Amino acid sequence: MKKLLLVLTVLLAAVILFTGCKAKEEADGGGEKIQIALLMRNMNEQFLKDYAENVRKLAAERGVDLNVQDANNASDTQLTQLSTLLNQGYKYFVIIPIDSGLSEQMNQTIAEFGGAASYSNTPPTVEALKVGKNFFFASSPELVAGKYVGEIIADYFDQNPDKAPGKVLNMLHIQGALGHPAQINREAGMLQELKNRGYTVNIVAQDTANWTPDQAQQKMDAWIGAYRNQFNVVAAQNDGMALGAVESLIQNGLVKDNADDGTILTVPVIGIDATAEALNSMSEDKLYATVLQDSIGQSTVAFDVIYQLASTGDVLGKPAGGLAPASEVTNEPPANDPAVIDQCYLVPYLPVTKANYKDFMK
Repeated sequence: MKKLLLVLTVLLAAVILFTGCKAKEEADGGGEKIQIALLMRNMNEQFLKDYAENVRKLAAERGVDLNVQDANNASDTQLTQLSTLLNQGYKYFVIIPIDSGLSEQMNQTIAEFGGAASYSNTPPTVEALKVGKNFFFASSPELVAGKYVGEIIADYFDQNPDKAPGKVLNMLHIQGALGHPAQINREAGMLQELKNRGYTVNIVAQDTANWTPDQAQQKMDAWIGAYRNQFNVVAAQNDGMALGAVESLIQNGLVKDNADDGTILTVPVIGIDATAEALNSMSEDKLYATVLQDSIGQSTVAFDVIYQLASTGDVLGKPAGGLAPASEVTNEPPANDPAVIDQCYLVPYLPVTKANYKDFMK
């Protein structure tokens, strides 16, 4: 009898242990963590730092095994990182590629392993998305960012017409990496909007500062030496470069006693991204305005679409990160092709001015 009771006790313990383990396994999604890799072109720019930080936060909240790789702006490095991760068993990726041209090769490689990827900031090509319906674009249309910069500049000079006689803008233009889709489309959107508003734009000087504040400050120092008092606006294609321009203007004494027009600088400086540093500069009446490129929004959508796919195997046509996929084609790739429009999630840009910047600081 004692032996029978002992056997029954052992069996009962085994059942309890099995049931508990199975419940935990179900709670954990089958006992195996979802693996997602984040491939970043670099981790030097503030927007990219904010993007990666949010992906880390989302992965921790959902119990995802996240592997973060920094390519340090080297294409060969990024391709090697992808190949290594695929061979280690990673199939799901969030990617900010070095350039759009890499995306098709990357997607073909990922597809061979039955994987999936979502892209932000640097868009994939249309052909890259056509590799399969497991590839997505979760980013913001750059032409719209440029349009908002144009609107902000036009509004400023509409309110201060004496600063642009004859509606002529003499602009110093600090560009991002030449040939990058953001550099091309932000410029095109800005110039078209200013033309639509009746302004003539004279580019006094323009050059790339490769998205970095140090290079922008150096460019500005040289331009101020050559063109002091010959320009009335500075447009920079991201906040880092805009803040470099702000510092140069201050160091070169181009400041005034009041900020009646919204800035203590003698000319307005406008950026793009709405980073914390940029908003702080606006609060000090230095940077005049910026445009929100939503690092939280982009990274949340890009992560969620891949997480859903990894979790359920089905995401096409469904919202991700609270945003529905696009339904109408735009005039900017890759969302300009009807064949891939359902793979595109377009996170909106928003203008950030003196009227609303405190809302973004919250």
